[in-house]
Amino acid sequence: MRDDRERLIDIQQSIAAINKYAKKGRAVFEAEELIQTWIVHHLQIIGEAASKISEGFQDEHPQIPWPKIIGMRNILVHDYFGIDIDIVWQVIEKDLTELEETIKNLL
Repeated sequence: MRDDRERLIDIQQSIAAINKYAKKGRAVFEAEELIQTWIVHHLQIIGEAASKISEGFQDEHPQIPWPKIIGMRNILVHDYFGIDIDIVWQVIEKDLTELEETIKNLL
């Protein structure tokens, strides 16, 4: 069974995977279905990993918006026809950098 540290590494690796293509910019993201799929897939991994992190660890680190991360994963997985790429891009631009830094500090 994977522990909390391994789950944090999963999140860190998924952020790196997202950044690999997000750095091409929003226009490319909007135009390229494969890049959209890649990014959404890795956001799902982030949410899944977050959902598997122990409640104790989550309680110790309330600076990470665990419910929002997990909630986004649920939307991406279960409401895939309703995915709003504007919201996805907003998460990339505004939230992932902060999450990446926080995870880096925890590791």
